[in-house]
Amino acid sequence: MAQPILSSLLLLLLLLLPNSASAIRSSYIIHMSKPQKPALFEYHSDWYDESLRSVSASAQILYTYHTVAHGFSASLTAAEARTLAHRPGVLSVLPDTPYDLHTTRTPEFLGLDRSDVRVIQDSDTATDIIIGVLDTGVWPERNSFDDTGFGPIPTGWKGYCVEAKDFDPAKACNRKLIGARFFSKGYESSAGVIDDSRESRSPRDGDGHGTHTSTTAAGSEVLEASLLGYAEGKARGMSTRARLAIYKVCWAGGCFSSDILAAMDAAVEDGCNVLSLSLGGGAAEYFRDSIAIGAFNAMERGVLVSCSAGNSGPGAATASNLAPWITTVGAGTIDRDFPAYVVLGDGKNFTGVSLYSGKPIQSSPISFIFAGNATNSSNGNLCLPGTLVPEKVAGKVVLCERGVNARVQKGMVVKNAGGAGMVLVNTAANGEELVADAHLLPATLVGENAGNVIKTYAISDPNPTATIIFGGTKVGIQPSPVVAAFSSRGPNAVTPEILKPDLIAPGVNILSAWTGAVGPTGLPSDSRRVEFNIISGTSMSCPHISGLAALLKGAHPDWSPAAIKSALMTTAYAEYPDGNPILDVATGKPATPFDFGAGHVDPPRAIDPGLVYDLTAEDYLDFLCALNYTSMQIAALAKGRNFSCDSNKTYAASNLNYPSFSVVFPAAISGETTTTLIHDRVVTNVGSPGIYKAVVTAKVDGGGVKITVEPSELSFGEAGEKKGYRVKFTAALRPSGSVGSGRLVWSDGKHTVSSPIAFTWI
Repeated sequence: MAQPILSSLLLLLLLLLPNSASAIRSSYIIHMSKPQKPALFEYHSDWYDESLRSVSASAQILYTYHTVAHGFSASLTAAEARTLAHRPGVLSVLPDTPYDLHTTRTPEFLGLDRSDVRVIQDSDTATDIIIGVLDTGVWPERNSFDDTGFGPIPTGWKGYCVEAKDFDPAKACNRKLIGARFFSKGYESSAGVIDDSRESRSPRDGDGHGTHTSTTAAGSEVLEASLLGYAEGKARGMSTRARLAIYKVCWAGGCFSSDILAAMDAAVEDGCNVLSLSLGGGAAEYFRDSIAIGAFNAMERGVLVSCSAGNSGPGAATASNLAPWITTVGAGTIDRDFPAYVVLGDGKNFTGVSLYSGKPIQSSPISFIFAGNATNSSNGNLCLPGTLVPEKVAGKVVLCERGVNARVQKGMVVKNAGGAGMVLVNTAANGEELVADAHLLPATLVGENAGNVIKTYAISDPNPTATIIFGGTKVGIQPSPVVAAFSSRGPNAVTPEILKPDLIAPGVNILSAWTGAVGPTGLPSDSRRVEFNIISGTSMSCPHISGLAALLKGAHPDWSPAAIKSALMTTAYAEYPDGNPILDVATGKPATPFDFGAGHVDPPRAIDPGLVYDLTAEDYLDFLCALNYTSMQIAALAKGRNFSCDSNKTYAASNLNYPSFSVVFPAAISGETTTTLIHDRVVTNVGSPGIYKAVVTAKVDGGGVKITVEPSELSFGEAGEKKGYRVKFTAALRPSGSVGSGRLVWSDGKHTVSSPIAFTWI
């Protein structure tokens, strides 16, 4: 690759760097071109150090990356970063980026209690699979990390448990929890040194998020689990026999990309088979996205990377972790709920949800007041700290509106002002989405429609009264699943030709293990300590898929990450057993592939999918060529790989051998012309011999989309056999923003291999 000619990538990155000549330092990730290491340096680390010394005598290397990236990170001034970007061998200089966390009945709901699935879960190969969880750390003193029945740690494991002031490896780690490390150099470079008196500078989880996600993925079976009596039963992770390795990358002030990349680098080198990241940032080009960079090179080493889609729904194009080599997971509900009923003085009652477990409010209605009428603040209706007038709310049930501050904090505001209880109501932003919380006072959350009626009563009645009745745990709730309103949606903001999210999994009111450092609400004033907690988010759905991926890897050790992802996607369902489509709680209407991708995961079927859509690193490189990535951009993404796109070859993003179809038509400008788009795919038989026949459906307002599959029949004589087919989509031009959906199903009478189709006109 020619140097020192500066590519358009470097020019773009330099323009993004601050212009200030200030000596203020920030952390940066520097990606280097491995083939360009000068011969005079025996080790790459010496080359990195010399490159850094050339721009700064005092800057220190934070991390060196060897496995999922090639380069280093360092704390630099903006001027030093700009100068370093001109050095020979430097591919890109990326500012360290903060990422956010995307914050039991699910085994039964998912069918993991079936005898045929339990045989696979309990197999010897299942214990060879290691899930690396990048999150807030771990609270190891939990029964969910019990290693009873586990044999020796797999011989290929290279990781370890780090020793720290409050973390004794001999006591914390065992044959289940085999690794625990922390990464904080990038965070401390940007946010300051961690205060050990407030936050543990160790793998220990002071937040709870990491303990919850890791045990959701692979927690050992625990009998008589519950949160304060709610959701009583047996709790276990998706892959109970998989091992866990914890990489703490998130701190009180966030999760920084240099730490995340260092942890991914370590996890792959340590020997993890699956990486689970319930965190993400904004949409960015893949060569600038550290998670995408790390995931690409993890994929090339045979490691599946599962990430949460984000909690920015229900708006369009809100999903994060968009690279096609990442498995991106949205959230749905399960068939369990925790009803808490609002009974008004006029006799009307409404159903909400709550995990309150303290002394109940009196059963007969008491005085009820709208928070907006009990405040001297313009936004007192939100029950923000310090906004309620104690004399107006003392002894009353207070109606608060959702928004700005945490739901449980609103309850504390009411309690501190002397209120007896709280009715929290959704606004249009959250619609009918109901998420249960372990409130510190009698409280319930109701949907927007009920909230409007309750609010009208509280404001208009001359003497409004209300009470709250708690209904405990209810199972068998229907319909389920429904897509959670908070779950981030497509279309893909970076590459519309790739459908995201990939699929959904349980992410609402999920019971799993919890930290001993804080109470179930996470509020400093919450002195309760629990072994399990119930929380919601795509953070919870992601580890479900991570654990299921580990289960499939144990059953099929030779499958690639793409094959495992394909099996999970093509066996997902988009309809209820009665044939009606899965609903979106945000609208009350049928969900679309932009909401749930391929649909809701169905583990028993994923174990034997029939056919898979497989992919290699070379396929993804062709995809990057279709995006017109330069050689330097590809090198920055693919660990300094010396790769150039073939100018004589025609590339198309739509031809990536993906298990879903995102068909992007040009929008109408004038006239009544039509457009035909072609998508080519190849399927691999991983089942028995058989003949598969194709059936396609499409739903577009106004119709007019024609789909042709050639050939419409595929015959397989043996496992491993591959067959190609072509799909032609013909449609009239429509206004920009038009959308539609469909499905392509291949079936041999035993297997159903289903791919979602999403149409957009842009």
